Amino acid sequence: MDIFEKTRQKSLYKIVQEKGIYPYFHKLYSGQDMVVNMEGKRTIMLGSNNYLALTNHPRVKEAGIKAIEKYGSGCSGSRFLNGTLDKHVELEKDLANFLHKEAVMTFSTGFQSNLGIISAIVGRNDYILCDKENHASIYDACKLSYGKLLRYNHNDMEDLENKIKTVPKESGILIVTDGVFSMSGDICKLPEIVEIAEKYQARIMVDDAHGLGVIGKCGRGTGEYFGLEDKVDIIMGTFSKSLASLGGYMAATKEVVEYVKHTSRPYIFSASMTPASVACAHEALKILMEEPERVKRLNDISAYMRKRLKENGVPIIESTTPIIPIYTYDDEKTFVACKLLLERGVYVNPVVSPATPVGKSLLRTSYTANHTKELVDEAVEKIVEVLKILEVI
Repeated sequence: MDIFEKTRQKSLYKIVQEKGIYPYFHKLYSGQDMVVNMEGKRTIMLGSNNYLALTNHPRVKEAGIKAIEKYGSGCSGSRFLNGTLDKHVELEKDLANFLHKEAVMTFSTGFQSNLGIISAIVGRNDYILCDKENHASIYDACKLSYGKLLRYNHNDMEDLENKIKTVPKESGILIVTDGVFSMSGDICKLPEIVEIAEKYQARIMVDDAHGLGVIGKCGRGTGEYFGLEDKVDIIMGTFSKSLASLGGYMAATKEVVEYVKHTSRPYIFSASMTPASVACAHEALKILMEEPERVKRLNDISAYMRKRLKENGVPIIESTTPIIPIYTYDDEKTFVACKLLLERGVYVNPVVSPATPVGKSLLRTSYTANHTKELVDEAVEKIVEVLKILEVI
């Protein structure tokens, strides 16, 4: 059998393309912002993870330009060998101080961070306890490790404890959870996770990709939000969201960071973050530390959007974060909704099965600190119009 036979089969994406409701790979003619030029027209952006609205901040852009002028466009090697700049070390030091951890190491992408951390930490006789709604990179990292994976129902602490009880006493245990879940926008039950971890001598890793800059008074993420920063053993995060760049990181004790640096194959055998990416992330971190009020603005506008949607009878998933999923239930209706909204100048992200359970398809909307009430009101009006056309409301 030809291995390419699968590429000729009539997959969902081909069916959707034929129907003219394909929702992916739309061209942007502008940078990420609250309003963008998508496919040549003004579009309200409700699908970006640019939470603190820093991708177009003058200081961030200037930092990237200066880094290229000084260091060139790339590092041409891995951090392990010739690819470590003084800028990498400075970013890691400042991020460690901000997160109240002993040390930080950076990776070239957020996806690679999870691969690199989990595959290095989890050995052949270890167990990973993984929330079923964790990010795809966590699942791929579990496959890359030699450990045994046990999945527990989303935010179900009884199921987590039942699963952890089955682990042999001589085995190491890593509980891995998103801090803020990327699709639903809800927050992990960290206090209960800490209690279970201490009871069964497990370690905790929190993927705070959607938590940094989003929750916690100063934007430090899930640990700060619950007042449990010292109870999280490993914090993973990305620079591609609140910190307006590209890359990822792990924050932990110096001992753990040094171990991962010297054993993680995805880290050792990948080129390091580019100079511009490092500089942009570092400058964005400085702005977050100087302007924690951005976090409050972000959550205030998200709360306003949630209120406006509820007033109009729009079915949403309850959360307190800037990720607000809107139920459309049916896969095809979801694709049609995206098309109709884009025609009306609003971009949202489609989420369909198997990313969600069958019958629970949704539009994932997300917000930035610079969204205004006027833009939100305009978007709500168009969302309501489209959902009425599709008989969702």
